[in-house]
Amino acid sequence: MTICAYETDGTDRPSRWLVTCDHASNAVPACTNGGTLGIAAADMGRHIAWDVGAAGVTRALARLLDAPAILSTFSRLVIDPNRGEDDPTLIMKLYDGTIIPANRHVGPAETERRLNAFHRPYHTALAALAARRPDTVLCAIHSFTPCLRGRAPRPWEVAVLYSHKDARLSLPLIARLRAEGYVTGDNQPYNGHLDGDAIDRHGLHAGRPNVLIEVRNDLISDPAGQTLWAARLAPILTEVLAASGL
Repeated sequence: MTICAYETDGTDRPSRWLVTCDHASNAVPACTNGGTLGIAAADMGRHIAWDVGAAGVTRALARLLDAPAILSTFSRLVIDPNRGEDDPTLIMKLYDGTIIPANRHVGPAETERRLNAFHRPYHTALAALAARRPDTVLCAIHSFTPCLRGRAPRPWEVAVLYSHKDARLSLPLIARLRAEGYVTGDNQPYNGHLDGDAIDRHGLHAGRPNVLIEVRNDLISDPAGQTLWAARLAPILTEVLAASGL
């Protein structure tokens, strides 16, 4: 059975921007442990399985930017498309206090199967979309949970993550978001550089301008919040890119 590991939206839109959503879905295809990872439905609804609200923001933002979008169709717990193939967290066995039973004994053969079924097709499609024009700019949309178990609450409404290898758009974007009054994380709650991740692979290695935006997921848990944040981000991204001269 052939599985489509991604979906695209607006592939004929002309913008330089390409909007990506690596963690758009919490679906577990039937070919993986019968469609279950052995954890509760409530856990599959949490941030450990996907980036809550990110898909809606991605679709709305891509429309506003007149840009194409690509979104994953499988849970990050099946295999994480925002990790390199040799990353030890590619298939998580424990995440934010939850053991993932179906992943506990995953070996090389199953890892390779999941790479071929999900991870590699997603990246092949992303690479093709990014190559549609020579001046593509990547915008990766993610979301973060307001609080990890046993940790302090996270105060940021939105965050911009970036690599030390290329902050050309990220630093002006942070300044612009803060000027608008949004509580904005600067490489928080995570550091933005990870060898082999999607931005590294399709942005840094190709020399493409790029930004990675994280929105706190309680702010985008419903369509209204997703539409609101897309409407906030689109003009700011447009202005920052124009001012950059890139």
